[in-house]
Amino acid sequence: MSNSPQLIVPVSVGVVGGGQLARMMGEAAHGAGVILTVLATSPDDAAVATCDATIIGAPSDHHSLDELADAVDVVTFDHELVDLDQVAALEANHVVVRPSAAALRFAVDKAHQRQSFERAGIAVPRFVVVTSNDDPALLSFLDAHRQVVVKAARGGYDGRGVLFPASRAEALAMVGDVARTTTVVVEERLELHGELAQLVVRSTSGAVVAYPLVATVQANGMCVEVRYPAGQKETVSGEALRLAIQIAELVDAVGVVAVELFLTERGLVVNEIALRPHNSGHWTIEGARTSQFANHLLAVSGRPLGPADPVHDAAVMVNVVGSDLPGSILLARAVSGAHVHDYGKTWRKGRKLGHVTAVGADAQAAHVTAWKSARAYGTTTREA
Repeated sequence: MSNSPQLIVPVSVGVVGGGQLARMMGEAAHGAGVILTVLATSPDDAAVATCDATIIGAPSDHHSLDELADAVDVVTFDHELVDLDQVAALEANHVVVRPSAAALRFAVDKAHQRQSFERAGIAVPRFVVVTSNDDPALLSFLDAHRQVVVKAARGGYDGRGVLFPASRAEALAMVGDVARTTTVVVEERLELHGELAQLVVRSTSGAVVAYPLVATVQANGMCVEVRYPAGQKETVSGEALRLAIQIAELVDAVGVVAVELFLTERGLVVNEIALRPHNSGHWTIEGARTSQFANHLLAVSGRPLGPADPVHDAAVMVNVVGSDLPGSILLARAVSGAHVHDYGKTWRKGRKLGHVTAVGADAQAAHVTAWKSARAYGTTTREA
């Protein structure tokens, strides 16, 4: 929800991807002065119900991308599963793409991200980039680090492409498997004191607005819960904001920049980034003066950004993931104080179906309300 001034001349924005993020962009579009067209893979995609127009096609199909580009003023994205060469080709044909192909590379290619951040002095886990499991650099790295994380440099999304080997032999086998299709990033496995997320939004002029730091809870590679306030010292919040702004400027982003952070003994360490609306910012729909979705659209359409300050003392967002049997959205909505967001997807076990947010003056009360509604909805995840 946004309190941005009424905009007179609408801007036509196209979104590559028809998932739940594009669906919520569609809900925010008119308030941000945007006419939204979505490139969806199917008429059943979540975003089709909320966007103004739909083009059916794959994000990897250059004819579909050209059709989208011809229909809109600006192209943006709701996921990272894009071909950077195709995005660069759009730019070469004078299509306005925000974020740009150069910026997207930081989110699409984890090897590029890690190497660039390390050169810039941004704290990341110790890592090595390899293309095979017999690389001497990998063997030396495994000698120095008993526990590692194996990541596909490209193609991973929402926890996919991230592997946790239990032994050196398993690590070598995993690297060999992943290396068949992409470069591999192998990182030290850190001992975590917590996980956090910092969202900022950067405009075409370079202006930045920042949402408050939030705490995130993960399970099985997926975010389970997001909590505002994050419950951290001001020094931690200040460092998170500094890192996010540094990253936004380094990648020359336009739109939302979401920085996932590990809290460790040596301070904050960057886990991943996304250059689009992010799961850790869903609470802003009810919890901030301008939602992340409205601000992303304001940014990519060249508008001034809306204020990002919170409007409640506390907010808790819980993801709803399909369990063994479908739940009841009606019972979920009947929970007093729960804001239920249904993504319009058919039920399937393990599928992200929606999210629930509760806001108010008390964080614990919001936590109880959000989880009560999410359980009624039928989430498979356990309360954190």
